[in-house]
Amino acid sequence: MATQVPDGNVAARLRVVAALMPGAVAIAQPDGPPVPNQDRAYALTTFGCLDESSEAIARGLNAWGLKPGMRVAMLVPFGASFIELTFALLKAGVVVVLVDPGMGRNHLVRCLSEAQPDGFIGIPKAQAIRTVLRSKFPNAKWNVTVGRRWFWGGKTLAQIKAMGNAVKGPDPLPRIERSDPAAVIFTTGSTGPPKGVQYTHGTFHAQIDRIRERYDIHRGSRDLACFPLFGLFDAVMGVTTIIPDMDPTRPAQVDPQRLVEAATQWEVDQAFGSPALWNTVVRWAEANGHGRVFPTLKRVLSAGAPVPAATLEKLRGLIDPDAMVVTPYGATEALPIASIESREIIAETGPASAKGKGVCVGTRFEGAEWRVIQIEDGPISDVSQTVEMPLGKIGELMVSGPMVTTQYVVRQDQNALHKVADGDRIWHRMGDVGYLDGRDRFWFCGRKAHRVTMEKRTLFTIQCEAIFNAHPRVYRSALVGRGQRPHQTPVVFVELFADAQPKNDADRNELLSELKELAARNPLTRRIEEVVIRQEPLPVDIRHNSKIFRERLADELN
Repeated sequence: MATQVPDGNVAARLRVVAALMPGAVAIAQPDGPPVPNQDRAYALTTFGCLDESSEAIARGLNAWGLKPGMRVAMLVPFGASFIELTFALLKAGVVVVLVDPGMGRNHLVRCLSEAQPDGFIGIPKAQAIRTVLRSKFPNAKWNVTVGRRWFWGGKTLAQIKAMGNAVKGPDPLPRIERSDPAAVIFTTGSTGPPKGVQYTHGTFHAQIDRIRERYDIHRGSRDLACFPLFGLFDAVMGVTTIIPDMDPTRPAQVDPQRLVEAATQWEVDQAFGSPALWNTVVRWAEANGHGRVFPTLKRVLSAGAPVPAATLEKLRGLIDPDAMVVTPYGATEALPIASIESREIIAETGPASAKGKGVCVGTRFEGAEWRVIQIEDGPISDVSQTVEMPLGKIGELMVSGPMVTTQYVVRQDQNALHKVADGDRIWHRMGDVGYLDGRDRFWFCGRKAHRVTMEKRTLFTIQCEAIFNAHPRVYRSALVGRGQRPHQTPVVFVELFADAQPKNDADRNELLSELKELAARNPLTRRIEEVVIRQEPLPVDIRHNSKIFRERLADELN
């Protein structure tokens, strides 16, 4: 059953959890550096304190003058304070603007400027930079500093909380409906500039209910939150968020030993991390001869990019033998859409993927609908203009359902290219290409924007790259087109494992010959004659360190 809440505000779920388990730990965050031969010290926040504190901040924000529907950008590092402030803004009816801090300064400033925030909540450094660039944020008059305020005006968080504590009355917070906007979340920008997606409170409700039900998540679980935003879901599901000692913007550079220490100390039974993070963990365990280093882990989630079957099989050797390892599929605009469990990948779909069949993302979540339609690069205004593809035929995927967002509010020009009207509902064009099989599973073959068109033949990235990735020295590869469609020449860039770099020119030439021979033996790749072995890693997104920026590689060619 879905959690019952008094109104449409998704943050009202926190009140329900806090009433049921007020003294339970909601957030555990490292407090100081590790000390040899001692358990790590953690700062603890209970569900009761998280609810009360976020409530006081919300009342203070409203008392100060912030009104429902206003936009406030969050510039606070992930941690207990980030979670507290996000719930406070939601309770106040304020729309939270969330941007990845690691996307680079230019992207960050442009995204925040285009979001036209009414204010910022940020640490002193962020507020100082905001002040220097204030001409880019003309509407930002409501600014809260988390810490010491200097010359930039506004209020401190302590002042806002004091104002909230002074407000009397049973429940002075505004009533929010499920259809009201809750957040503006930016895409990673893996295929073009980041876009600002509007989430309603109903979007969040739909996501939480489906994730909890499909993965059987119960109150009392302990989650090693290696992906920051999942910590927000934890709190409203009654799950303790254990914040690991890592840089969340660089998951591939995690120190696995720190994860093991946290998981052991807290006996975590759940963890959420990107494929790049789990690959780092698996390789570390393999190199050091470690076995079941996460014996209490019973549920592992990994999202952001496909996870190879070999990585999943090795990961299973590090956790509880009966554990569930799942890879939910979706996008910032539509999540979650589908999911598949590791044993199905290892036994069935993984071997097919290695032969170029694409990556099976599994079956749909309840309420999600999907169609594979004929690929179209231009806008589609109405569903009647689409041509549905038969089973097994590659096309582009569009999805609909309560977890699917209906519009971009930053870069609204993109709505025509991604949103399709169907009476009272909206379909979202995922930008992914692939096909449906006879069991209603979607097989992902790549991004529509990344396909390579050679006269009468089209090559899809995921299918072709799998052939090259099968080489034991290859970590990952990227198919890129030289020139313009439909007259492109395919080029494959290859990133090797760190310990598999060529020793000399002869070794490099021999490896190139092996890769080209691999390509020649498969009908999908036999026309690929140019292979480039890169010394530096392939460019990837900040959020997951897994999505390859193929446009940057194409710029190197064209």
